[in-house]
Amino acid sequence: MTVDRFEVRKMTPHCGAEILGIDLAQRLDDARIDALRQALAEHCVLFFRDQQLTPEQQKAFGRRFGELHLHPAWPRLLEGHPEIMEIYADADTKRIAGEDWHSDVSCDPEPPLGTILYMLEVPPVGGDTLFASMTAAYEALSTPMQRLLEGMTALHDGETTYRGRYQGMQNAASYPCAEHPVIRTHPVSGRKALFVNRIFTRRILQLEKHESDALLEMLFRQVETPEFQCRFRWRPGSVAFWDNRCAQHHALWDYYPQRRRGLRVTIKGERPVYRP
Repeated sequence: MTVDRFEVRKMTPHCGAEILGIDLAQRLDDARIDALRQALAEHCVLFFRDQQLTPEQQKAFGRRFGELHLHPAWPRLLEGHPEIMEIYADADTKRIAGEDWHSDVSCDPEPPLGTILYMLEVPPVGGDTLFASMTAAYEALSTPMQRLLEGMTALHDGETTYRGRYQGMQNAASYPCAEHPVIRTHPVSGRKALFVNRIFTRRILQLEKHESDALLEMLFRQVETPEFQCRFRWRPGSVAFWDNRCAQHHALWDYYPQRRRGLRVTIKGERPVYRP
């Protein structure tokens, strides 16, 4: 499908599209930014190949979609660019971030709108990232389950993820924590999406703990359904732009002890809402 001077090539029925005919180093006109905004909401994650970006160009592209987000705990920031996180792993790495399905920093009161990852170095094999549509995950639930979940809220807590793991956050007085709807309405598409994840979601607040634990485990397994997913094989110069409002992702660490390095810019979002 060609949209306003670029091509959108779907990767799977529910998740992911490759964008052809766009150079992200150039300033895009408003019409193309609007078309990308619509494509992002529809496909959950957009992929761009063979890009060459300076840090300033990567930030400039991100700012076309909103103010840039500063991560509350990330230990590796690009020097001179506090908005850019360095994603890095090599033979000395003990653990990486994102080794389970999640939406970025969902423990924030206003979780990020989206994330733009620009890959510079990749291992010879491995290091792919999985993405999944939370719209598809919601729509595949039975009607009685949808009715049960709509209007419920869940606690998203960053403490178990950040305490003792990131420099400066080992013994913080407080950690990001927020209550969000279990089902959120996407502000662009108007579609409903599942908004709970294994890394940050602790409890559905309207239920007893044992009820919440059981229901969350079922929903986490729903997220992991292969039919809702796409898998992206990185190359140097590849960019992935995912929508945290309707997608989750899982970074595969199957390339140890090889090296992988990328630069990540995150865009501020709004407080999630559910609209019947």
